[in-house]
Amino acid sequence: MHVLAVIGSPNGMNGNTGLLLNAFLEGVRQAGAEPNVCSLAELQVQPCRACGSCHRKGLCPIEDAFGAIAGSAAAAEAIVLASPNYMFNVSAQMKAFLDRCCGPLHCRAWDGKYGAAVVSSGGGGAEEVQACLLRFLRAMGCWTVGSVGAESRQLSDGRAAATVMQAAHEAGRPLVEAVRGRSTFQDQIEERRAFADRMRHLVMAMKDVWPYEYEYWHSHGRL
Repeated sequence: MHVLAVIGSPNGMNGNTGLLLNAFLEGVRQAGAEPNVCSLAELQVQPCRACGSCHRKGLCPIEDAFGAIAGSAAAAEAIVLASPNYMFNVSAQMKAFLDRCCGPLHCRAWDGKYGAAVVSSGGGGAEEVQACLLRFLRAMGCWTVGSVGAESRQLSDGRAAATVMQAAHEAGRPLVEAVRGRSTFQDQIEERRAFADRMRHLVMAMKDVWPYEYEYWHSHGRL
């Protein structure tokens, strides 16, 4: 089973987000899957330039690590997105990655995969960023299987840290079990349908301008 984790912390795996993600991925390993980690602190992903090439041709002309990460995501059965809470949102590194997924999002390129989110925060607000990442994963076509978040004060306190890390560890197993069982989630069905319809209408309306995306939808039998 291929589980991809993308971490957007500028500290890579050495900060609080990495600490929390490590515990989550240990749960993934104990459930029988071997995750691959892509750190956006080490693999540069530049901001989107709004050139529209992904819509027209299915390719991004920016030469950086995005293509390799996108290829790993395409091969994965589950995707974990991890970020610190920066100004009520994801980090700049993670935001650049999400923005570069504009074309794949139009195509719902991760349809049928599974996703989860891991978020650390300095003084609260992790829930907002968890919700943001989970919504993005569902928009990409994933079934989301929970998230985990923690504040830095919890991670620096021995007793609290043990509880938080155990919760992160336990959150990894359900993701692997969902992949194995090809699980679906009743409470996500309407959101998935509505967003798929939105993208379908958009791609059909723009079919002469975005030929790649129209052909993608057509070839996948979605029109």
